[in-house]
Amino acid sequence: MPRAGLTPATVTEAAAALADEIGFAQLSMGLLAERLGVKTPSLYKHVASQADLVHRIAVQAANELADTIRDATQGRAGSDAFAAGARAMRAYVKHHPGRYAAGNAARPTGPDDPLIAALDRVLASWAAMVHGYGIDPGQKIHVLRMVRTMLHGFATLEVASGFQIDVGVEDSFTWMIDFIDHGLQSLDDSPRSPADSTILHEELPNP
Repeated sequence: MPRAGLTPATVTEAAAALADEIGFAQLSMGLLAERLGVKTPSLYKHVASQADLVHRIAVQAANELADTIRDATQGRAGSDAFAAGARAMRAYVKHHPGRYAAGNAARPTGPDDPLIAALDRVLASWAAMVHGYGIDPGQKIHVLRMVRTMLHGFATLEVASGFQIDVGVEDSFTWMIDFIDHGLQSLDDSPRSPADSTILHEELPNP
């Protein structure tokens, strides 16, 4: 019988917390079993495999990140929303580096995979960050890719101690956000291109 109190959800949360603590690359079923005080085979009553476990962590992390950015940007618009969302994403990655890494390692396995809906929510949260700017619909996917690339790159380098030059990291982050903000504001004056209503949907699983 499965240990009382253990469910797929509690096993996933414990694994996510362990990944944050020791690093995603170090996560194993054996270490998770030790953390939960059970034998490793017992975990397979709740998750099918380590790959399944990582996939579950990815879904959880994507939903958490979407909620974090949504809460930070709610009631805000334009530059204020963008800066608040950027700070929220950076903080999430800093506090949850292991589960965030799992989220980037997983890929949807089919049209009904809950990871697709979770990634859809993340993409929508990034879109909310830039909603107040005059972005041509034909350029929207480029903007979202830029936002993801800049924030992901900065946050993951920061948690990996990748900034070693003696210049304040906080100053660099603020400078980057201001730079992107000015660029997005300039799009109001850019030539308009035809909107493509399918491009955003097709990009959802892996922006």
